Amino acid sequence: MQEKKWYPWFVVGLLWFVALLNYIDRQMLSTMKPSMMVDIAELETAANFGRLMAIFLWIYALMSPISGIIADRLNRKWMIVGSLFVWSAVTLLMGFAKTFDQLYVLRALMGVSEAFYVPAGLSLIADYHQGKNRSLAIGFHMTGIYLGQHSFGLVGMLYSLVLIFFLKEKKAYTIDTSKIISLWDDFKGAFKGVGILLGNISFWVILFYFSAPSLPGWATKSWLPTLFANNLHIDMSQAGPMATVTMAMSSLIGVLLGGFFSDKWIQRSLRGRIYTGAIGLGLTIPAVLLIGFGHEFLPIVVGASMFGLGFGIFDVNCMPILCQFASPRYRATGYGLMNLAGISTGALITTFLGKSADSGNLSRDIALLSIFVVMALVLQLTMLHPKTANMTE
Repeated sequence: MQEKKWYPWFVVGLLWFVALLNYIDRQMLSTMKPSMMVDIAELETAANFGRLMAIFLWIYALMSPISGIIADRLNRKWMIVGSLFVWSAVTLLMGFAKTFDQLYVLRALMGVSEAFYVPAGLSLIADYHQGKNRSLAIGFHMTGIYLGQHSFGLVGMLYSLVLIFFLKEKKAYTIDTSKIISLWDDFKGAFKGVGILLGNISFWVILFYFSAPSLPGWATKSWLPTLFANNLHIDMSQAGPMATVTMAMSSLIGVLLGGFFSDKWIQRSLRGRIYTGAIGLGLTIPAVLLIGFGHEFLPIVVGASMFGLGFGIFDVNCMPILCQFASPRYRATGYGLMNLAGISTGALITTFLGKSADSGNLSRDIALLSIFVVMALVLQLTMLHPKTANMTE
């Protein structure tokens, strides 16, 4: 089955549902906050809610490089299966949480388990799709992330059994285990990729390019429902679904368009993926200003839609761009480091915006995040000059 021509797309389909569950379970608190406040009074303050969101992000960020290193060394299938099962079990337990401390611990555990999926999943898709459809394949996979709206903890645990039978590993390289004579040798081999990546100036540019848009990205994911409610003067029960659906649907369109045009552009120019990502980043700049400073329905919804579209175009091209600068041996490690940088900034901004919301400055502070996106856009266009469409060694 693994050698069939259709199997690479079958892998995308299998992992699409995992990505769906990944986003669903991660964002459950944002959409379920009003109902959970009934039982857990601490969630009434934005600062406490920010702490709850931030602990997930910090743990997720710190674990991402470790998960990437492991994914580059071991079987990614079993990492994905284990990650899915554990975070789904944690989601199920969150439904029984009665105190803020219980939620806090469970969010931390979710950060550990979910961190093991994305570097493994994206690098596996990149290894299966090495031709002209890499961005589109990753784009289809990422539509699952933007479609998640409700919680299915038990479903995720059961779906991990499906992956055991149908998902197959495919390394685009081999690891010579004959040279490993001690645990120390294995440890050095595992972290070799970190040194190689950090010794490449282009990778540092990619780190900043990836992390700067994460500031408004995580801000909108965590605080857009609150912003809709405050600026449009509507109840959170309306604001939550409106904000979530607007962002999710526009991002879904963005990843598909970004994947399609990136795959076409790369055939004409080695910087095609970089230019496509730049267009996406460019769209998020006026979008953040509209979201932050808009106080009427039309500008806020247009801003949210434009941000989702642009962020989707940017997001779908991050792994394909990394593939132009990093060997297959170190791509999961590279994406893990990118997650560390991007999600750490997300954790910082989530905590900061919690205090900002309590002081009444949420709109202004979200709009100011566009400055970092402008810096990332300039750096990306001036510094990233790939020599190949797909680095092989």
